Amino acid sequence: MTREAYSFVRTFAPESARDLCVDRQYLLCASAGALRLEAQGQAWVLPPARAALIEAGRPIRVSIPQPVTSASVLFDVGFVPAPPAPLTVFDLSPLARALVGECGSWGESDEPLPAYAKTLFAALAAVAWRLAERPSPVVVPSGRSPELRRALRLTEEHLGGEIRFEDVADAVGLAPRSLARRFADETGMTWRAVLRRMRVLRAIEELAAGDTPVTTIAFRVGYTSLSAFNAAFLELTGRTPTSYRASFRP
Repeated sequence: MTREAYSFVRTFAPESARDLCVDRQYLLCASAGALRLEAQGQAWVLPPARAALIEAGRPIRVSIPQPVTSASVLFDVGFVPAPPAPLTVFDLSPLARALVGECGSWGESDEPLPAYAKTLFAALAAVAWRLAERPSPVVVPSGRSPELRRALRLTEEHLGGEIRFEDVADAVGLAPRSLARRFADETGMTWRAVLRRMRVLRAIEELAAGDTPVTTIAFRVGYTSLSAFNAAFLELTGRTPTSYRASFRP
């Protein structure tokens, strides 16, 4: 009989998106690097400071843009209650990160968990389930229609350079007004708001990847002003880029 809960720690090389679906409640996170997650028409980045709580049987799409070490936990559906929502992405507290690390000693096995380990996994579930009640706002839409998905892909491919909405509309074969309506209908946001979120998400990946100076990252993701980058980052995450990076460290 497989354990009521177990930890999954593994290092992965970069790879393109693949579908994933597990039969357990899944706390997905990384201890180094960053994962990309797509589900329910939205996309997130998971650096070490964030996690996704995914309901058993819920399909997701995961990609690895850079080398990453996963430090995730899977709970049997009889061991923990259902998550607050089918899929939630949230910021990990220091306590949650410490519990994820401590649970890493118990991987998948037919051997029963000792009482101490059961207590740790139960404590982690209690903390993670509570954190999941406050989802992170740092998310971008993935789009429904082929035209909008292509527009989003083109936008993401040109984050670091000059990019104009009119050029994106032309590339997908729509008038700017028609594409603007697609953004409003399918995402509830303007193209510029989506662009801003994409830039912050790309910056989060860069911050998680190493010690590249914040100014360099700001320019790489398309900002020509460090103050504008800091303001956008702070508004979306509630932290400055420097403090957000510091939260990745134990």
